[in-house]
Amino acid sequence: MNATWTWDLATILVSLTFVSGIIWLFDKIFLEPKRLKASQGLGYDSSIAYKDESQIPFIVDLAKSLFPVFLLVLLLRSFLVEPFRIPSGSMMPTLLVGDFILVNKFSYGIRLPVANVKVMEIGRPERGDVVVFRYPENPKIPFIKRVVGLPGDNIEYVNKMLYVNGEPIVQQDDIRYVGVGSGSNMTGSEQRIEYLSDEVIHDILINPKRPEHRTKYNKLTVPDKAYFVLGDNRDNSKDSRFWGTVPEENLIGKAFFIWMNWDWKNGGISWQRLGTTIE
Repeated sequence: MNATWTWDLATILVSLTFVSGIIWLFDKIFLEPKRLKASQGLGYDSSIAYKDESQIPFIVDLAKSLFPVFLLVLLLRSFLVEPFRIPSGSMMPTLLVGDFILVNKFSYGIRLPVANVKVMEIGRPERGDVVVFRYPENPKIPFIKRVVGLPGDNIEYVNKMLYVNGEPIVQQDDIRYVGVGSGSNMTGSEQRIEYLSDEVIHDILINPKRPEHRTKYNKLTVPDKAYFVLGDNRDNSKDSRFWGTVPEENLIGKAFFIWMNWDWKNGGISWQRLGTTIE
């Protein structure tokens, strides 16, 4: 996934929450007491109309209504879950174009919004996790890939096989893949089962007719506090083989749930993908 954030939503949410909160607080301290007096006619000459002063100004009423909404969305998005949409096929067959996913924001620690400073350590990525992170070459762009290399691991990708610490990761031929909708161009690829470990088993796509990418990072040792990630669509993914590892501070969270799929090339909603977990 490489959807561009034209606007930094976290910054916008923080700004809206702050501004609406300041308006609400200013009204609570300074304007509300005056309205109360006006509504009771206290301190006013009986010949003076004070009805207007007893009314809540529109901007204040709007801020008071929206402040709890902004605050709730900010808290949910910053510390619990964040939605993303998959715009590309780099994670096929696990994730399809048009999948709407949820990302667990506290899997790898709690961070402050905007500043992205970790305030609480909770956990770290494990081999096989599907993670969303800020693209190291442009942190405004969110990417989604699968973690295959942990800090200290020796990673090598040769002849379309992954090696971790010198050991080949077993691949088992499964079926010829048949793509649908925006992913129909992947039809004919080999869908293989990859065994990252005894517990982590997932599907990948290999295009045997496509030459293997020769890149700078096909072989490396993963630095401390960094991770090596690959797309499940191995011959159609811009991942750690091209730009290196993902620093720990770039992590956003762990993808765990598909709540909707919308692909107009596949007729709209794909009902069978709704409510599925991401493995």
